[in-house]
Amino acid sequence: MRQPNFSRGPQGPHGQNAGFRKATKQQKQVMMRLFGFVLKHYKFSILTVLVCIVVSSITSLLSTLFTRTLIDDYITPLTQMANPEYASLMQTLFRLGLILLLGVVASYAYNRLMINVSQGTMLRLRKQIFERMEQLPISYFDQHSHGEMMSVFTNDVDSLRQMISTAMAQVFSSIITIVATFTSMVVLSVPLTLVSIFIAVVMMVATTKLGKWSRGYFRTQQESLASVNGFVEEMMTGQKVVKVFCHEQQAIGQFEDINERLRSSAYNANKIASIVMPVNGNLGNLGYVLLAVVGAALALSGSWELSLGTIVAFLQLNKSFTQPISHVSQQINSVLNASVGAERVFALGDAEPEVDEGKWVVADGKWKVESEEWKEESGKRRVESGERKVQGDVDFRHVNFGYTSEKQVLFDICINTQPGQKIAFVGGTGAGKTTIINLINRFYDVQQGDILYDGIPINDISKQSLRRSMTIVLQETHLFTGTVIDNIRYGCLNATDDDCIRAAQLVGAHDFIRRLADGYQTLLQGDGGNLSQGERQLLAIARAAVANPPVLILDEATSSIDTRTEQLVQRGMDTIMQGRTTFVIAHRLSTVRNADQIIVLDHGRIAEHGTHQQLLEQRGQYYQLYTGNHID
Repeated sequence: MRQPNFSRGPQGPHGQNAGFRKATKQQKQVMMRLFGFVLKHYKFSILTVLVCIVVSSITSLLSTLFTRTLIDDYITPLTQMANPEYASLMQTLFRLGLILLLGVVASYAYNRLMINVSQGTMLRLRKQIFERMEQLPISYFDQHSHGEMMSVFTNDVDSLRQMISTAMAQVFSSIITIVATFTSMVVLSVPLTLVSIFIAVVMMVATTKLGKWSRGYFRTQQESLASVNGFVEEMMTGQKVVKVFCHEQQAIGQFEDINERLRSSAYNANKIASIVMPVNGNLGNLGYVLLAVVGAALALSGSWELSLGTIVAFLQLNKSFTQPISHVSQQINSVLNASVGAERVFALGDAEPEVDEGKWVVADGKWKVESEEWKEESGKRRVESGERKVQGDVDFRHVNFGYTSEKQVLFDICINTQPGQKIAFVGGTGAGKTTIINLINRFYDVQQGDILYDGIPINDISKQSLRRSMTIVLQETHLFTGTVIDNIRYGCLNATDDDCIRAAQLVGAHDFIRRLADGYQTLLQGDGGNLSQGERQLLAIARAAVANPPVLILDEATSSIDTRTEQLVQRGMDTIMQGRTTFVIAHRLSTVRNADQIIVLDHGRIAEHGTHQQLLEQRGQYYQLYTGNHID
C-alpha cells in the first residue's frame, strides 16, 4: 500500500536514533497542527475547559494543603485536650466539602465539553477530507486502494477521538497541576522539593524512552490496519473470481499473513506502551518512600522545621506532582495512535486537488469565456474570445501522452470529427482506447498536442463544463443506494420523473423496471445486487440518456448484455446517438459497423481509419479482427 506524504516509521528498537528524531519532529508538527485545528473551531469551549480545569486543580490542591492544617491545627491539639470541642472542626470540614463539590462540578463540566469538542472535531475532519477526496484527480484513486482510503475515514479519524476527549484535557490539567503544586511544595520545603524533582525527572525519562520505542510500532499498526481493510475490500469485490478459480485457501493464507503483521505490530506497540504506567507507578512508590525517609530524617535532626502535618501534606503534594506524568503515560497509547492517525488524515487532506485553469464555460448551450481579462498562454492554439454554440466537435491534434514520464502510451494521435458523427475505437488490449476516453474527459491532461472541443483546447475549458457537456457509460457499472428512478436521475439532477421514464423507455429498460417489486421506486442496495448485470447496464445507459449531452461516450457499454437484449438496447442507443457526437469502444465489432469512422489502434498509434467497408477492402488489421483471418 502506498502511503503518501509521510515516511514509514522505525520497525524495531535498534538503530533508530535518526528515524526517531525525524519521527519526533514530525509528531510534534502533526500534534501542533491538530491542536491548532481544534482551537480554531472551539476557542470558547477550550477557554471554558481551561477555567474548569483551573478550578478543579485548585480545589484538589486546597484539599491537599488542608491536610497540614487538619493535623497541626485540629487533630494534634484535640488529642491533647481533656474535653475536645469539635464544632470548629466540623465547620472547617463543611467548607472543605463545598470546595470539593465545586471541583467535582468543574471536572464534570470540562469532561462533557471535551466530549462535544472531540465529536465536533471528528465531524469537521471527516467533512473536510471527504470534500478534498471529491476534489482529487482520478490518478489519485488509481494509486490508492479503496480500503486504504476507507481506513482513513474510519480507523484513523476515530483514533483522534479518545486523544482529544481525554488526553488534551489531561495535558491542560497536568500543566496547571504541576505549576500550582510545585509552587506549594517550594513554600513547604525546599529540600523535599528537590527530591520530588529528581523523582519526576526519572519518571519523565522513562516515559519518553518507552514512548519513542513504541511509536514506530504504532505507525506500522495503522499501516497494517489499512492493508487489512484494503485486502478485505478487494476480496469482497472479487469474491466471484475467488470462487470460480477455487482460490479460497490461497486467499485465507494471504489474509493470515497480513492479519499476523497487524497482530504483531499491535502487540509490540501495546506491549511497550502498557508497561509505561506500571513503571511510573513503581517509580512513584519508590519516590514516596524516599520522601518519607528524607522528611523523617530532616524532622528528627531538627535542621529544618518540619511538622508532622507538613510531611504528610508534602507526601500528598508529591503524589499530585508526579501523578500528571503517570496520567500522561496512561494515555500514551491513544496519543501515539492518534499522532499516526492524524498524519494519515492530514496526508489525505493535503493531497493535491485536481487543477482546473479552464475559463471557457457552458451557459445556455453556448461556450462563453468566464473572464474577459483572460489571455491564453503562449504556445497554445489561438482561440478568439466570445460566444459559440456547443456542437460536440471533438478533434485530436498530434496528441502524445503517457501516464508516467518513463512510458508513453499514445503517439501522434490525430482525429478529425464532425458534430453528430459516430467514432469507434477498436484494437487489442492495451492499444490505448480507454486512454483516449480518459483524455477527452480530462481525467488526465495531454502532455503534447491538443484536443479541441468546438475549436477550443479542452485544457482551456472548465472541467465541470466539459464533463457536463458529455456523458459516459462505463464498462463497469456502478449504481448508488437509492431508488431506480434516483439512479437514472443521477445523470441530470433536475430531471423530472417523466424525463427519467422516457429515458428508460428509450433504451429498453422500462419493461424490466415495471416488473420490479416497486417499479421505479424499487430501492437498490449493494450496487444493485438484486439486478442482473444486463439490467444494471441498462440503468447506466438510461442515466446517460437523461443527461442529453452533445457528446456521448460508450466504453464497452453493451459488454454485459446478452445478444437479444443487445439488439433491443442498440435500437435505443441508435436513437440516443442521433444528432450527438458519439465515441464508442467495442470489442464486438458488429456494434460498430455503422460508425462514420472506425479507428484501429495498435500500441498507442493509429494503424488504420475509415468506414467499415473501407477497412474491409484494405484487408489490414481491421479485416483480421472482423473476419478472424490472418493476412500474411
